[in-house]
Amino acid sequence: MIKFFKSAYQSAKNLYESGKEKVLAFFGLTTVSSVSYAAVPASVTTGISDATADVTTIGAAILGVVIVIVAFNWLRRVIH
Repeated sequence: MIKFFKSAYQSAKNLYESGKEKVLAFFGLTTVSSVSYAAVPASVTTGISDATADVTTIGAAILGVVIVIVAFNWLRRVIH
C-alpha cells in the first residue's frame, strides 16, 4: 500500500516538474475565468452580513472560554 502512495506521489511530482509553466497557466486561467459578477439580492447580502456577525460573536466567545481555561490551569500550576 505504501508503495502505491510513493508511486502515485512520484508520478504526480514528475508530471508537475515536467510542466510547471503549463500547470500554473492552467490554474491561473481557470481561476481568472471562474470569477463572476452576478447580481445578488439585498436580502442575501444582509443575510451573509448577519451570519458573519454571528460567527464573529461565537468565535470571540469560544476564544474567551479557552483563554479563561488556560489562565485557570496556569494559576493552579503556579499555586501548587
